[in-house]
Amino acid sequence: MELLWALDNLTWKALLDILLVGLVFFGASFLFRGTQAIALLRGLLVLLVGLLVVSSVLDLQALRWILQNLLLVMGLAIPVIFQPELRRALERLGRAGTLLNRQAPESIRARVIEEISVAAEKLSERRHGALVVLQRRSSLEEYIKTGIPLHSDVTSQLLLTVFWPKTELHDGAAIIDETGRVASAASVLPLTASRNLPDPKLGTRHRAALGISEVSDAICIVVSEETGRISITSAGRMIPKLDSKRLRTILTAFYGDERKNSTTTLGQFIERSQDYLTSLRERRKQA
Repeated sequence: MELLWALDNLTWKALLDILLVGLVFFGASFLFRGTQAIALLRGLLVLLVGLLVVSSVLDLQALRWILQNLLLVMGLAIPVIFQPELRRALERLGRAGTLLNRQAPESIRARVIEEISVAAEKLSERRHGALVVLQRRSSLEEYIKTGIPLHSDVTSQLLLTVFWPKTELHDGAAIIDETGRVASAASVLPLTASRNLPDPKLGTRHRAALGISEVSDAICIVVSEETGRISITSAGRMIPKLDSKRLRTILTAFYGDERKNSTTTLGQFIERSQDYLTSLRERRKQA
């Protein structure tokens, strides 16, 4: 009877309300997916449901009262527990509202893609570890400042020299800024806090590549020093075991496509969806 009553009183405003709430939860899941927050939310949900069941079955008045008044405590605790994820979400909203496109022209980005692909192929053959970060809309100034400033054009020769094992700059990341130039080398990147790693044996380079893609919209190319394998990270996900041809394809889709320059919220949502689907297709090819 209650279901029939709800259907009879369902209006277009109610449908719009339900749709908006659903989109809010879906967007939140997109922001938190692949981060440590998922495990925390899952554990918190299991704990609350378990306590609710126990308090209802055993009629525990004190426990029920605590659970009913727990919303105020959770309102104070959630910003503290999920501070990194909330900060990232607010940064993305800020980027979605910007009206200025600071990305390099498409011709420059195409040249950058070619130079990186050539360098990554040679680094892979030589088993030289490398970490190259491509800045998009998120500012990477705080990480650029941790390295040695270069401010030079992107060339495969420069990248091969930077990541030569006997140079002073090979241990760290080379960051390419929004103008398409190498802003710094030997930069320090944040390590990922996620437990959902594609391989638990991943080293510091791969963890740093995932870390910078979690706190920003940057793309990171990493070459393993042990195996010579090329991987790419974006939006907290890693696509491993790439050759130079697939690397060009993915970089063109993530970095070189002019359509990726949308700064609206809808454009950001579509971009994340396309990146996720592309990563899934690449993983299936590798399986």
